[in-house]
Amino acid sequence: MSNQYKLTVNQTSSFELNEGDLKNLDAIEWEGNQYHVLKNHKPYKAEIVAADFIAKNYTIKVNNNLYEVGIADALDQLIQSMGIQRGRSKVVNAIKAPMPGLILEINVVVGQEVKENDPLLILEAMKMENSFLSPRDGVIKSIAVEIGHAVDKGQLLIEFE
Repeated sequence: MSNQYKLTVNQTSSFELNEGDLKNLDAIEWEGNQYHVLKNHKPYKAEIVAADFIAKNYTIKVNNNLYEVGIADALDQLIQSMGIQRGRSKVVNAIKAPMPGLILEINVVVGQEVKENDPLLILEAMKMENSFLSPRDGVIKSIAVEIGHAVDKGQLLIEFE
């Protein structure tokens, strides 16, 4: 079974290639990231200008024209067909107590804009102080606790807009 690849060019055109197509490609690397390619007896000068190997996105110059090319293998295509996007993180809209404890400090107010990793509050649990940092940029929608109050595991502490 050969691997199947889907190439998307400039987010407008797409086509599929397999390993056999790649083996039959008439291309010669002649200098760094530059290639001489023959297709249907026509010569092309191709150069890889930029590469993001993790995202599988490349900027390719062919005969002085730039193209943005995305490459998706079978796994990438399966993930996309399931409606999942790689590298996408879940948006956290609320912070809940991971354990019972006592609120020692609250560092934010309702309506305050916070950046990722800003300190939000301190929860004392099992004689240890646990600092809660903002998981994302956002605005504080509500604060469901007060300094000196005990909280239960799973209890809402802070909500984001």
